[in-house]
Amino acid sequence: MGSVEEKQVGVDLKEKLRGVSHKPGVYLMKDRLGSIIYVGKARDLKKRLSTYFMASRKTRADIKTRALIDTIADFETHEVRNEAEALLLEGKLIKDYRPRYNVAFRDDKRFLLVKLKRDDPWPRFQMTRMKKDDGSRYFGPFAHSSALKATIEWLNRRLGLRTCRPRVPGETEYKHCHADVIRNCSAPCVDRISRDEYLERVDEACRILEGKGRRELFDELETDMQKAAGKMNFEKAGLLRDVVANLRKTISPTRQFTRGRGVPTTVKPVEDLADLGEALGLAGPPRVMECFDISNVSSNHIVASMVRFTEGRPDNQNYRRYRIRTVKGQDDFASMAEVVRRRYSRILLENSDGAPDLEESQEDVIDIQRRLAKEGRAKIILPDLVIVDGGKGQLSSAVKELRRIGLHELPVIGLAKQHEEIFTPGKSEPILIPHDRGALKLLQRIRDEAHRFANGYNELLYRRRMKESLLDDCPAISPKKKQLLLKKFGSVARIKKASAEQLAEIPGISEKSASAILEWLG
Repeated sequence: MGSVEEKQVGVDLKEKLRGVSHKPGVYLMKDRLGSIIYVGKARDLKKRLSTYFMASRKTRADIKTRALIDTIADFETHEVRNEAEALLLEGKLIKDYRPRYNVAFRDDKRFLLVKLKRDDPWPRFQMTRMKKDDGSRYFGPFAHSSALKATIEWLNRRLGLRTCRPRVPGETEYKHCHADVIRNCSAPCVDRISRDEYLERVDEACRILEGKGRRELFDELETDMQKAAGKMNFEKAGLLRDVVANLRKTISPTRQFTRGRGVPTTVKPVEDLADLGEALGLAGPPRVMECFDISNVSSNHIVASMVRFTEGRPDNQNYRRYRIRTVKGQDDFASMAEVVRRRYSRILLENSDGAPDLEESQEDVIDIQRRLAKEGRAKIILPDLVIVDGGKGQLSSAVKELRRIGLHELPVIGLAKQHEEIFTPGKSEPILIPHDRGALKLLQRIRDEAHRFANGYNELLYRRRMKESLLDDCPAISPKKKQLLLKKFGSVARIKKASAEQLAEIPGISEKSASAILEWLG
């Protein structure tokens, strides 16, 4: 499959490639089912995309890239104004859709922001990757971190802004500060400048970060650079050249792409939700959905995940993961029953807490939960649709548990991966939604996210177990003592950091045994 002609699976990629522009932007690769499998950025979209369909590219590519090329059945592109925008949009889309062939941004890496708390006595600029609702003012995100850091350093020097960490610096901090000596700070801490004057400088720096008056600023700096070069002061001219270059990267106009909104794409949550509600015969779009997946590494270690989508997008704060407690061996049906029972029993219990008026209510359980949500009294909103990863067996297990706790009418489906069949309670024949419809693509996204989250948890536990296994071979420790150690310290890494005296506090472990354990762990 080295050429474009060989990769025509429903879409003429060669013909589609002809219509791609040479502008910067982001491209999304899709498989035959329409799922996004890779997101990339490009300075020149047409040149970049062309390389995927060259025979020589596949010959030289590694295994992962060859697998990606073989899987591509379609693509879409989004043009932007510059490379910085392409980088920001790429990061946003990877976080939104978590394509399986993307490695970068999988750790939720975030771009740098600049934070300013103007209410502080002497405000200063700080770098951060997290935006909080703390009353601070935030600038960014910025695509070029090194250029941003250099720009903030230049702004601090140019305007005499403080860089020291104390919230309220004073005489004591000034005695140990050299910034005033080399004229990098206006020394507001010792009243060299009034607070009003200092805040004027801060406001000027803010205007520069916002890009206001940038044309005049660049003209001024370039004029100074030319004057320095004319006086043979090439060192100063070089420094000014770097300042201009960093400023251009930092304050050039770029759209800020926030997660979940403002990006044109064929993935349209509102439309997809409406389409799904219609396809499943629901009363309306399932605005809140929860999907369950079971992950088996061995018969001794079974975990499950629950991911929630709200308004068609991942609601990460409401994801949950579970260790299966009551099932011995690999039994996906029983495991699914356990996790569904635990999830929805917990919801009913938490929502009933503090609502004594429910005890004598004659309403249906689901009607009660909907009313609590409408009144703002539900701690956890009951989903509009429950999805289990699997076929009839997993669905049957989930339905039985929901009925046991009174949720007879809660919409629930099973999604079998092999043929993307959708099973519903009481019906032997599955629903088949065409692969090009947004309804199925939405189900695939939530199912794939549940699978990713479950596998991630299993990998985490596996790495933890590998570390804990170091204790199994330690001659100075029994299985019981191992459990006591892990219960107290939490991990092998923390045991290593403890002293022999701390280990000896555990019953049955002498200081001599503790020393032997620490020596064994190295």
